[in-house]
Amino acid sequence: MLVIRHAEKPKHGRSLTPAGFARAQAYARYFDPFHFQGHTLRINALYAGADQPGSIRPRLTLEPLSHTLHLPLNATFGTNNPEPLVEALRHQPHGNHILIAWRHKHIPVLLTALGADPARLLPNGEWPGSVYDWVIYLRYDDHGRLVEQRRFPEPEPLP
Repeated sequence: MLVIRHAEKPKHGRSLTPAGFARAQAYARYFDPFHFQGHTLRINALYAGADQPGSIRPRLTLEPLSHTLHLPLNATFGTNNPEPLVEALRHQPHGNHILIAWRHKHIPVLLTALGADPARLLPNGEWPGSVYDWVIYLRYDDHGRLVEQRRFPEPEPLP
C-alpha cells in the first residue's frame, strides 16, 4: 500500500497549482508501474480523499493516473475519519497494490488506522505542510499484519 499527500495547493481555492497539476501528470508515469526496492508494483486500486467544500485536491492528484491505468478512482471516503476506508480495504476486493492520496493533516490518523506508526514515519508524527514529495510504503503479510513501513522521497525530478 502506498500513501501520498495530494499535489501542491494554492493559497486560496479548491484546486491545484500549476506545479500540482504537473505533479499529478507526472504521477501517471511515476506510478505506472511503480518501482521500489527492486520490485515492480502495478497499482490496481486508487483511493482519494472525498471532495470537500474547500478542496478537491486528492481526487485531482490521482485523476491522470486513473485515466492512464484505466482504473476507477474511489473518492468517496472522507479524510476526517479513515475508519470507513480501512474497513472497506479489509472487506472489499481491491487487489494487492493500493495507492491512496489524502490530505496531509489527516495522514497521521490514516496511518494509525492502517496499523502504522506516524511517529516513526513522520517528523513529530505529522506530515509537514510544505512537503508534497513523500511516499509512505506499507507492506502487509498474507494475514493482514503490517510487516514493513517506510517513508521515502520521490525522485527529483519526477519521471
